[in-house]
Amino acid sequence: MRVVNGSLIVCAVVLSLFWLARKNATVELIYLFYIFVDVFSVILVEQFWSLSNSVTRMNEGENSYWFVGTGGILGGIAGGVLASVLLRYTPMQTSDLLLSCAAMLLICAVATFLISRRGLFEEVPEVERAVINGRGLVALFKNRYLILVAVIVCFSQLAEPVVEYQFLSEVSDKFPDRDTRTQVISEFFSLLSLVSLLINVAVTPFVHRHLGAIAGLLIQPLLVSVASAAYLVHTTLATAVMMKVSDRGLSYSINRASKELLYIPIDPVNTYQVKAWIDMLGYRMFKVLGSGLILVALRWSPAGANGAYLSWLTFGICGAWLFAITLLAAEYRRMTVPLRA
Repeated sequence: MRVVNGSLIVCAVVLSLFWLARKNATVELIYLFYIFVDVFSVILVEQFWSLSNSVTRMNEGENSYWFVGTGGILGGIAGGVLASVLLRYTPMQTSDLLLSCAAMLLICAVATFLISRRGLFEEVPEVERAVINGRGLVALFKNRYLILVAVIVCFSQLAEPVVEYQFLSEVSDKFPDRDTRTQVISEFFSLLSLVSLLINVAVTPFVHRHLGAIAGLLIQPLLVSVASAAYLVHTTLATAVMMKVSDRGLSYSINRASKELLYIPIDPVNTYQVKAWIDMLGYRMFKVLGSGLILVALRWSPAGANGAYLSWLTFGICGAWLFAITLLAAEYRRMTVPLRA
């Protein structure tokens, strides 16, 4: 809990320092700011989920993680609306939003502190967790279950830039005017958030309660494969939208909640340490690797091939992704059956 509160306070202070330095910002400072935002958003989200995993039992997670994830999606939607309202109806300028972000982080720190002081935070006893040998990176490489968790995260991030490239290429072809293209993309991502919200409310709880976390993990690669096949056969903006929705719409909803259920059987210390390697460092490394695969695929693609040709790369990624999930299923049952007894 102290680590979580410390991270919130440090991030709030750094955002305030960026606000103070805004009038004398250099190119280097701007780069540093964007790097910080990327790191801070990953760290705080993963710390939140690590905290949730350490206080949640398996049956509780299957019944409630859809609700927890919905809060995150709603927060993203509300954040965009709040930023628009503050800029439109107050004297605040764009850079002043840094202070509003810092204030919200401090509110989260106070709320977390009060939860701890009032005894509402209680880790699940070690006896209700599976035994993992080692700590952190050592535990990751020595445990088949954790390796498979890392592998499925890897494949999800390998597929994302491929789908993103195909989607943005199609949008660029259909809307050559930059301002129109920006408006279309903005409206699409607003719609994508609503789709994620609907999936999380209507689909995720049913799947988790009746089919389990593994079924939830299978949905995204299956639908991405189907949508990629549709795009390969009929290359249009509509099929590109299908691909993007099946990828990010599911990634932010049922796939995220299902992935977090995988960490519940692990003891809290390893949850924090292993997630740092898989979901913080690995997440970014795998995404960069996916971008590299696009360059290689385009370099060796047949002459005259368009972006739809990359769907073959997506098929390969999704096939390996699905195979890894089937391997994980047996390990997940082994880890969780004793905890359900």
